[in-house]
Amino acid sequence: MSTINQSSNKDVSAMIFAAGLGTRFKPWTDKHPKALAVINGKSLLQRNIEYLQQYGIRDVVVNVHHFAEQVKNAVEKNDGWGSQIIFSDETEELLETGGGLKKALPHFKTPTIVVINSDILTDLDLEKMIETHRRSGALATLAVSDRATSRYFLFDENNILCGWRNTSTGEEKISRAAKKFIPKAFSGIHVIETRLVNLVEREGKFSMVDVYLDLAKKHEILAYDHTGSRFIDVGKPGAVAKAETMFP
Repeated sequence: MSTINQSSNKDVSAMIFAAGLGTRFKPWTDKHPKALAVINGKSLLQRNIEYLQQYGIRDVVVNVHHFAEQVKNAVEKNDGWGSQIIFSDETEELLETGGGLKKALPHFKTPTIVVINSDILTDLDLEKMIETHRRSGALATLAVSDRATSRYFLFDENNILCGWRNTSTGEEKISRAAKKFIPKAFSGIHVIETRLVNLVEREGKFSMVDVYLDLAKKHEILAYDHTGSRFIDVGKPGAVAKAETMFP
């Protein structure tokens, strides 16, 4: 696996979303944050911090809410597993992904941010994704793949975000017109230009999905298709056994 060259390291930092209640991951989350669920001896949080390190990214913001002290203690006990970790504290109110990113803005010192959900494990080549993002000049690039889910982002034939669809409810939100909408499943990994956060007009608690649909009307939000990469959303306890076979 390749790494980002040293000259570009200073231009990229990261955020790991670790604040969620993890209701699908009960009973573990009755007493622990999901980010500390263990896969083959390493927590999801540690695995994602080490995943970012493979690409030279060691400045990481982690948002916390549910059992926040457990997350902080784990990071401090292990010296951030070799990374510089800053906490964005949402103890008073869980702000969801969009609100959480907006609250964390003062902590980012780089023009580009990699954002990842703590319950995602993948071997997606992050270097290639970042390079693709930089070449495109897009405001954000979203990791997607061809897999079955109930909610999809909709892109045009140039991989530009146009909308969103929930196939279970039939709900659809369209931000820009296209001759053909191509559905792709979002993988919970984003490469974002920090200036995007200053364009967000929403306040309080809101999702990054809504942010992207807002901004897609006037800005290019692109897809990065990583179909074929190892990927698992460790959203439910039943996924742990599968994750342990995929990520030894």
